[in-house]
Amino acid sequence: MKQPAADIVIDARGLEPPEPMVRTMEALDRLADQQKLLVLLPREPYPLYRALEVNGFSWQAERRSDGTVAVLIEHKKK
Repeated sequence: MKQPAADIVIDARGLEPPEPMVRTMEALDRLADQQKLLVLLPREPYPLYRALEVNGFSWQAERRSDGTVAVLIEHKKK
């Protein structure tokens, strides 16, 4: 995944739990149907993936060379 064009970007690499999840879920509440959210995290967010599945979102995750996990999220296509 190249640097994607995201409408909202959350850099959560320096945040303590549960702040990354809280900010991500708040952003998802505001995400319009055609928008994308990019979340940058210091580790793989397994609990987030389950929440995305349950709430009708799809995602792509990529581990970058610096260890960052970039998760690009959007509404599932209907």
